[in-house]
Amino acid sequence: MKIGILGSGMIVTNALNAIDSMKNVECTALWHREVDREGAISLQKQYNIPKLYTDIDEFLRDNSFDVVYVGVINSLHYVYTKKALEANKNVICEKPFTPTYRHGKALLELAKEKKLFLFEAIMLRYADNYEEIARHLNELGEITLIQCNYSQYSSRFDKYLEGNVLPAFSPELAGGALYDINLYCIQFTIGLFGKPETVHYMANIGYNGIDTSGILCMDYGKYKAICVGAKDSDSPSRCTIQGHKGYIDMLSLPGKVENVNIHLKNQKTRCIDIKTLGNPMLNEFDKIDKIINNKDYDKCYQYMDITLDVMKVLEDARIDAGIHFNADNEGL
Repeated sequence: MKIGILGSGMIVTNALNAIDSMKNVECTALWHREVDREGAISLQKQYNIPKLYTDIDEFLRDNSFDVVYVGVINSLHYVYTKKALEANKNVICEKPFTPTYRHGKALLELAKEKKLFLFEAIMLRYADNYEEIARHLNELGEITLIQCNYSQYSSRFDKYLEGNVLPAFSPELAGGALYDINLYCIQFTIGLFGKPETVHYMANIGYNGIDTSGILCMDYGKYKAICVGAKDSDSPSRCTIQGHKGYIDMLSLPGKVENVNIHLKNQKTRCIDIKTLGNPMLNEFDKIDKIINNKDYDKCYQYMDITLDVMKVLEDARIDAGIHFNADNEGL
């Protein structure tokens, strides 16, 4: 798989670290903003990237790659993914996929119309251990509760408290705890149990109208899910699925999926990990590469249907908490 990368920030560096150790995936071009030129040149040298671009249209005309990895700020995901699809490139777009559900739906419709692959880069989705959790759910009997927590004090929160609003805490740029960090908890839950009947988001709202932490309640009728996400405080991250016959406990970040154990009544605790993870992006790119090589459009679009369910929950939760994004008023 030959990839052209849009962006030059931290998430792009993480992606390049993964790609650099893979034999079946290669980055052949990097697009960057002119103001980020120095950092982009540094990445080019470190990872031996053949071409650098600042003109997006020139970048998309490059035939050395057929997959675009979109690693720009949240508010630009829709615009650049659309441009890449219109240029007949397959796309891997970083999370959160789009700020609004309708933008995400439009992109999937465009990909299907042009018969292109479209993926959200959400690491847990492609983890073998995550698939193993799904295979063990029936052992728990009737499900009662799902609890997920991803709380991590943001390196940008101190600046936010000083009045310096970086993209991670900007409502104009689709930031906030729900879309940046609680997203993993929501993806974990919806990927296993589907879309809930109703949602309610109780958020701690900062001075500029963005959520710095919050608790999302998802009602599935016979069982309930709680997803906690915080960028203003720390606590141990974990996910637990409870049922009448026992529970599954995952003692890791929701995005990483490891240290997964199943506890059944009158039985010894069993670890159900089937793969030790290093950089989880390795598995992500490898799974996506296989799907593209196998021309498995059905699997790709099944994944994207889950993404749209997540986007609908994120949007409903955000609106429930009174959080407004600029993208709410933007056309397609």
